[in-house]
Order: sequence, then structure tokens, then C-alpha cells
Amino acid sequence: MGKIKVPNTYVIIFAALFICCVATWFVPGAEPQTWQLFSAMFDGFSRQADIIAFVLIIGGAFWVLNSTHALDNGIRSFIRKTRKLERYAIFRKLGVGNIIITLIMLMFGLFGAVFGMSEETIAFVAIVIPLAKSLGYDEITGICMVYLAAHVGFAGAMLNPFTVGIAQGMADLPLFSGIEYRTICWLILMTVAIAFVLWYANRIRKPVDMTLEEEQTEDETVSHGANLRSWICFMILSAALIVFSLFHAADCVINLGQNSFSVPWLMWVLTGLFIVLSLMSLRSSTGTFILNILLFTVLFLITGAMGYGWYLPEICALFTAMAIAIGFSADYSADTIAREFVAGAKDIFSAALIIGFASGIVVILENGNVIDTMLTSLAAGLQGVGSFLSLGFMYMIETFMNLFIPSASAKATATIPIFAQLSDMIGVSRQSTVLAFQFGDGFTNMITPCSGVLMAVLSVAKIPYTKWVKWVWKFILFLVLLGFVLLLPTLFMTLPGF
Repeated sequence: MGKIKVPNTYVIIFAALFICCVATWFVPGAEPQTWQLFSAMFDGFSRQADIIAFVLIIGGAFWVLNSTHALDNGIRSFIRKTRKLERYAIFRKLGVGNIIITLIMLMFGLFGAVFGMSEETIAFVAIVIPLAKSLGYDEITGICMVYLAAHVGFAGAMLNPFTVGIAQGMADLPLFSGIEYRTICWLILMTVAIAFVLWYANRIRKPVDMTLEEEQTEDETVSHGANLRSWICFMILSAALIVFSLFHAADCVINLGQNSFSVPWLMWVLTGLFIVLSLMSLRSSTGTFILNILLFTVLFLITGAMGYGWYLPEICALFTAMAIAIGFSADYSADTIAREFVAGAKDIFSAALIIGFASGIVVILENGNVIDTMLTSLAAGLQGVGSFLSLGFMYMIETFMNLFIPSASAKATATIPIFAQLSDMIGVSRQSTVLAFQFGDGFTNMITPCSGVLMAVLSVAKIPYTKWVKWVWKFILFLVLLGFVLLLPTLFMTLPGF
């Protein structure tokens, strides 16, 4: 008997749209939806326009980068250097690949916990997947190193303004209170996530072809210097960074919890490093200089997101500039840069369609008032069932709702005012309610088709949604159960802030 054929991702999304549309006719108090089934798809594109544009620009920018082969050569060089570490017993025992996976996951887990990194992972996935594959792993491992790590950190966040900050504000709690127990939760969740990814990665790892060491390109082996256009690009970028630092260095403020730190020197440090490292790379080769541009694109992305409040428009501008700078340095004509950029956007266009269609599910449910009606009914049914069951039900409701409303702010607006009052009535700490919201908002982000970020990441990695679900659903279920276990101490123990 043959295997059951899994429907196309578009078919699954349209089926979900149809089911949600039908549901509006049967949920009491809901607004029945008919022809809105089709208009919701358009509205979904409008709602996710920023992410769709970001995905297309990322696709174009990295196509330009990949066409230069600089990243491939850089990865080969990195692999050769990491192999040298295996001469030492401790690295041989731990495994260089295991160390790399752990460090990258800890970094992105911290980004998710501190400033709620989400959309930004799309760009990083495009960088890390080639590295993962070159180390003998697969695309899923590359996704896990960045996207899964950031979202597990997001779920167990200590200082995330988009979950903890918003929810505590609506629950009238001191901002970022209860950080002690949240830090413990983050450590437990990240440990579990890293252990799971390492287990999977070592199961599927393929031996790295040792002949790579022999297959060195001219850029890798010969220090012949960069071309003239690379030097011109260096001067233009350096001048731009100096001007930006002159006018905006003092505006850099990093927020950590309730504390804000002004770091006016940070942009000057990064500008200085760019100039020094660029001069060193220019003496080597054009390919090395291109990798330097990529490195500082990443550093400026992190700095902009944390210190300047950059979001998708600014990040799109950053990667567009990266594509132009790389193409110019590679001695491409303007027509060639445009052609390569369009080819990359075309290659990832299917992702843009999926993101827009999937967002239509949320539009149907919101326009049909399904969520509000169900939420009010469920909250009313929780009264009188006890603190243990009530907290568990609130957590399950948040988890279920996140499948359809991945937006933390939208879900907090809908649930926290109701659940905060309910928690007072049943003797549950409001802090526990916020933690239930936080876990519920985080775990299922990694599986719901309504998440534009997930669909974009999968498209960048060229992994079908159905394949990802088949791989990750057991782990997500485990995280959901673990989240409930981590909620229990808030009921039975005296914890700081709870």
C-alpha cells in the first residue's frame, strides 16, 4: 500500500480558510462570512505586506551574494580552520559541530529573550543554513540553530517587550517583575531545545568531504588584493558610516528590562572596526571584502534592532544596500545586479504568496468575531473549577489561540484583561497568568501556518510546510507539556514577583 500523499501547502491553507469561514456560521455571536473567504486573502497580503517585502528583498540580496561565491569560499575556509581544532582532545570529544550549534543557539535564544527577535531570523537563516550544510547537517538543523532557538528564547523570555512587557502592562504588574523565575524557565527551555537539536543533528550528520580541503579557489589561497571597485565601495561605505555616526551615534539606546543604557560610542566602534577589517580584507581579495560587508550587515542589523528600534523597513534598506555594495564590489554592471536581484526575488516568490494566503485565516476569524466569542464563553466556564485547572485551561486557550493569532500584542489585548480579572477571582497570581500567556504565545509560533515569519523561514530554506510539521510537532507538544510543568511552581511555591 502506497504512502498517503500530503496535500500541497496552498491546498492546506485554503482548506483552513474554508473551515474557518464555515465556523463563523455555527459559533454563537459570530458574524457569518461568505464571499469574505476570497477577500480575506487580499486582506492577508495587505496585513503582511512588510514581511512579504522583506522576504523578497532577502531573496534578492542573498542571490546577489551567492552569485559571487564568496560565501561558499568563506565557509570552506571556516571548515578547514575548525578541523584544526580537532587536534585537541577536548574539542574532539565534544565535537566542533556540537560546539558551533550550541553557541549559535544560545546567542539567538538570548536575542529572542531580550528584545524579541522574530522577523530578523529570516535573514540569519539564509546565512546559517549554508554553514550547517557544509558541516554535514541539513536545512532543518540550520533553521533550528536560528529560528527555533530564537523562538524558544522568545517563549521563555525574561525581558521581551512584546510578550512580557505588554502583558504585564495590561495586567497592572511592575514591568519585567518576576524575572528571577523567568530566567530559570529560559535556561530550562534552552537546555531542552539545544539537547534536542544536537540529538537530531548527530543522527543525520553526513561525513564532510575531506577533498574540500584540496578544492581551494584562487580567492582562498592567493593574497592578490581586491579590485578597484572594491576600494571605491570601501571609501563610500566608510564615508556613509562616519556621517551616520556623526549625526546618530548619540541616539543609540539599548533597553534591557526597566533599564536603558545610552551607548553613543557603539556606532563609532563599529565604524572603526569596519574600516580596519575592510583594509585587511581588501589586501587579501575581493571575496574576503564581500564577506566583511556581510559580517557588518549582520552587526549593524543587531545594533539597529537593539539600539535604534529598527524594524522591517530599516532592515530591508540595510540588505538592499548590502546587495548593491556586494554587486558593485564584484565588478557587476548595474544590469547584472538588477538581474541577479530579480532572480532571487523570483526564486522566493512562492513564499510571499504563502505568507499572504495564510494571513487570510486570521482575517476571517477576526472579521467573524469568532475569537472574541469563544474567549468570553471559555472564560465564563472556568469560574469555579479551581486554581489548578483554571490556570491549565488559560494556558491551553492561549496556546490554541496562538495557532490563529500569532501576534503577541493582538492576543494580549484580547486575553489579558479577561484572564487577569479571572485570576483574581480564583486566587491565581496575575504573574502566573502572564507566564501562561507568554508560554502559550511562544511555542506554537513554530508550527502555525498563520505565522508569516515561519512561512518565510521555511521558504528561504526551501522546506515544505508539511515536512516541517511532520518533523517538529512532537517536539512542540513536549514543549507545551513542559510549559505546563513550569507553571505549577507558581501555584504551589512562593516565588519573587509572583
